Order: sequence, then C-alpha cells, then structure tokens
Amino acid sequence: MKNGHEVVQEIQYVPSAAGAAGVEVMPIAELRRRMHSHGGAQGAREAEGAGRAQRPDFHLLLTVEQGLLWHMVDFADYAVTDGTWLWVRPGQVQRFGDLSGATGTVVLFQPDFLDPVTAADVRLDDPFGRTLWQIAGQDALALRRALDHLAHEYGTTAMPAPTRSAILQRLLAVLLLRLTHVISPVGTLLGEHTETFRRLRAAVEADFTRARDVGHYARALGYSPRTLTRAAHAAAGVGAKEFIDRRVVLEAKRLLAHGDEPVVSIGARLGFLDASNFVKYFIQRTGATPATFRSRYRPARVAR
Repeated sequence: MKNGHEVVQEIQYVPSAAGAAGVEVMPIAELRRRMHSHGGAQGAREAEGAGRAQRPDFHLLLTVEQGLLWHMVDFADYAVTDGTWLWVRPGQVQRFGDLSGATGTVVLFQPDFLDPVTAADVRLDDPFGRTLWQIAGQDALALRRALDHLAHEYGTTAMPAPTRSAILQRLLAVLLLRLTHVISPVGTLLGEHTETFRRLRAAVEADFTRARDVGHYARALGYSPRTLTRAAHAAAGVGAKEFIDRRVVLEAKRLLAHGDEPVVSIGARLGFLDASNFVKYFIQRTGATPATFRSRYRPARVAR
C-alpha cells in the first residue's frame, strides 16, 4: 500500500528449480500453493480471495477444466470457466480472483522463448492481442491434446537441457498456433496488410507518448494515412487513429489506477502539454474524468 492505495506489483519471471529455461507448466493448484508460500499471510489472503494487482514481465496462459475463476486484465473482468483460455501478456496489469474455485493449467513463458516466425504468427507482442477464448468441439480436443503433450514433456527431465528446451519450444508453438487460429485465422485481407500493421504497431508502441496523429506514423513509416488505416482495420478492427488512441488511454488507465502521480504529471508523461487537454481527451474516450476513473479503480484502503 502507498498513501492508502494499492500499488501495482511488478513481477519478474523466476523459473523453478525443475523448470526449463523460459517456460513453466503447472496446475492452478500449484500456482495457488506458491502464492501461499511466497507471500506468507498476505499471500494466503490473496490465494483465498482477490489478489493484488500485478504487472508480469512474462506471458501467462491459463485454462480452466472445471469450475470458475474471475481474472482482471487491464480493467476488464473475465469469467474463466470450463473450456476457456485466458492470455495475459507482458506489461498488462492483472489481478487473480479466488484460485480455489477451479482446476486447470497455467503456462508461463518468457517473451523470447518462441522462435521469431511463430512469435510473429501468433502476434506475441501485440498489446491489444485477444485475451479470452471459449473453445468447444474438435478445437477444444486438439488444444487439450497439445497442452497435455506440453505438460508431459515438461515433466520429463531425463534428457539434456538444450534438447528438452527445444522440444518445449516447439510444443508451446503448436499450442499457441492452434489457439490463435481457432477464432481468428489469418484471412486474405489481413494477410495483405500484416507487415504494414506490424510496423505501425511497433511504431505506436515506441512513440505513443509523443505522437497521437496518424500523419506522424505515416511519414515515419513511408505509408499514406489511408494505407495505415486499412491495415489497422484489417488486423485490429479499428482505424489507425482509434488504434493509437486506445494505446494512449490504456497507458493512462494503468498510471491512474496503479500509481500515485498527479493527473497533470500523467498527462505530461503522455505528451499533453496542457492538463486540461488531457482531461478532455480522457473524458471523450472513456466517459469519465481521470479523477473519477482513479477513484473507481483505487478505493481508499487502510495502509497495512
């Protein structure tokens, strides 16, 4: 707690002694046990009820086989139940619900564990990548088999570490490729614009605190604004301007909900020279003032 409010917890990837470099597979019950043992009394409280907000520097893929758990990812609450898959990416803010209400599997992996081709295919570094999948039928069976194979090989340690790591990398690739191509297979239109969108996405991630107009990115990347808009629509379902604005608003929400900076400082960090312009921008895109949003997601608590 800081100034009576919850502060986001930065979580770094630390593999277990039995883990392979870069990936880890465990039952939800094991994750709950670790929250107990690593956090002491506080960890026990978090494992039994709502946990604290966290920002991991690794990917977290979770699926539930039986039961229900609630999980918050970047201010959206997701019901994760039978046949559901949830993916939290590095930099996203998450909060675990009660882990005792469900059984399932958790896969943790570092951003550089996959090969570059697969990473690009599954849009590994997309800050707006899909979070939740509800899978049924033959797709669910195929995913279950892919996960079981990954878990089995993860539990097989009697082989040289490089060989085991290579096997796990390929099996994780199979799992993610199956998952990401169940709901949103790459169509012709998306294929035509994939590289353009990837370049736009990378440029926005680098410059969104300095530039919010499509023209800036068009000049920097050598495309017309119309081309960037078509690429964004094909890949993300929104125009280039909306894509840029969503990234700015997401960062503003993260800073407001999980930090103590004044609104004027947050606005300046995001490239607004005038605090009133930042407030107007935020209201237009969220329907609330920054102060209202902060109070909604950061109720005052008694410092412990």
